[in-house]
Amino acid sequence: MKLRYDREEDILMIETAPEGAIDHAEHTGPLIAHFSQDGRLLLLEILDASEFLSSVIKATVRGHEQELSPRA
Repeated sequence: MKLRYDREEDILMIETAPEGAIDHAEHTGPLIAHFSQDGRLLLLEILDASEFLSSVIKATVRGHEQELSPRA
């Protein structure tokens, strides 16, 4: 797994597989998931990463489940 962060665009990219060609992507809220032809997740992009991760950390610190509202 590799992590890359684009500070200018505020995008966190998580490469989940070292090999494979991206066939299609699905976009939901701040997440873009890139899949291979056989449906394996190859790359996950988190848009507005600093805001998204801040929400995740706050929910974790509070110690209870909280639904994170996705931004379109």
